[in-house]
Amino acid sequence: MNAGLIILDRDGVINEDSIEFIKSPEQWLAFPQALEAIARLHQAGWTLAVATNQSGIARGYFSVETLNAMHDKMHHEVEAAGGRLTHVVYSPHGPDDDSETRKPKPGLLYQIRDLCQLECLDQAWMVGDSLRDLQAGQTAGCRTALVLTGKGEITRGELDQLERPDEVVIADSLLDFANRLLSDDPTMTPSRQ
Repeated sequence: MNAGLIILDRDGVINEDSIEFIKSPEQWLAFPQALEAIARLHQAGWTLAVATNQSGIARGYFSVETLNAMHDKMHHEVEAAGGRLTHVVYSPHGPDDDSETRKPKPGLLYQIRDLCQLECLDQAWMVGDSLRDLQAGQTAGCRTALVLTGKGEITRGELDQLERPDEVVIADSLLDFANRLLSDDPTMTPSRQ
């Protein structure tokens, strides 16, 4: 049974973030509660994917090979916890590159849509800790959730910059999001204009 699609940002949602960038597998440190959340959602039939900006490649901080090694570690830890990430897509572009794949543009989400062979994303979730995650999600037609890990607390104060701030579900963490979604919490279905 497929319960639907959840697209996750990576840094600050699944793993600890750093203003210095996560530059190696050794620096990639998962939030244990995020691994538990992914496992619970996967076991409940949700398809989980990751859409992540990785401008550290464009900036020369790390290589694609190093990023792949980080993602191998992420897959291994998620699977060891009982979860699965079906797709992981990333944008290697910097903020000045005007790339369609760099969030807040929705290109990465459309890649996942196509990989999952979906016609649209109106039943999918985009879960992130930054304004650009939510902007990409809203542009792509997703339901959006802000987690207060990573940059989430800062982002909560910026929600009025969104076109539809009242549609954003706010959760303490990815595990809080998962628990509420799986318990049919009525606050998980905000009004959609």
